Amino acid sequence: MSLQILLLFIPACFALNMAFGPNNLLSLMNGARHGANAAIAASVGRLVAFVIMIAIAALGLGALLMTSEVLFSAVKWLGATYLVWIGLKVFLTKSPAQSTSPTLDSNYSLFDMAKKEFIVASGNPKAILIFTAFFPQFIEPNAYAQSFMTMGIIYLVLEAAAVAIYAFIGARLGTYARNTNAFRWINRLSGSLMIAFGVLLAFARKPAT
Repeated sequence: MSLQILLLFIPACFALNMAFGPNNLLSLMNGARHGANAAIAASVGRLVAFVIMIAIAALGLGALLMTSEVLFSAVKWLGATYLVWIGLKVFLTKSPAQSTSPTLDSNYSLFDMAKKEFIVASGNPKAILIFTAFFPQFIEPNAYAQSFMTMGIIYLVLEAAAVAIYAFIGARLGTYARNTNAFRWINRLSGSLMIAFGVLLAFARKPAT
């Protein structure tokens, strides 16, 4: 890819990476509850989902999802249901006893957190739209494979950077929420936002073709 295209692609891509959505909210929540390192490690699940999506889009199969009402609706409703379920669980989570430890919750499984990141990322059909509609705008026709691979790597690196930013913000917020009341309100706000994302996803319409 030419330097001119990269200078256009990178800032536009990072804006998409930083957009506040379900996965970035998840990193924020994980950072507040378990610390930045755990939140960053859990994001491997999200990155794996995006690697799969990039490969699907590169092979041209992503267009099938975007044009098929049945497939789009199936993925959309599964993703929306999962987001609402996560939101309800977080909203109803009981506050732990007041603690002076650096993190609010030391009982967690990185595998479960990564699995949740994977499901949230792969359950949003709008995510693959980035790779099927956004990437092609920067593709060099005479170097399709190289362009797609370069953009895919850049996207994943910038996504990791966005994860780190949200995770550290979450961890910082977590230090102010060691008392029971603050923790309860963080859970209610986070859970409500996750439910809202699920409802918005449920009402999302397939992009016009």
